[in-house]
Amino acid sequence: MTEAAGITPADIEAKFRDIQGQIDVVAGDSKKRLAVAGAAGAVLLMLIVYVLGRRAGKKKSTVVEIRRL
Repeated sequence: MTEAAGITPADIEAKFRDIQGQIDVVAGDSKKRLAVAGAAGAVLLMLIVYVLGRRAGKKKSTVVEIRRL
């Protein structure tokens, strides 16, 4: 059996760089998804507020009648 060379600091550093690269890719994808979900949520929230505001406005509207004397 031949004697294998030990693990060098360069080997460890290369593996850490590889792992960091994979983490950067996953984090970038997650940020894009989060941004799209946040924008969709904001639009949905604004739509709900608009619809509820219209409904409340119709309930509390004052009718003004103009009469000629």
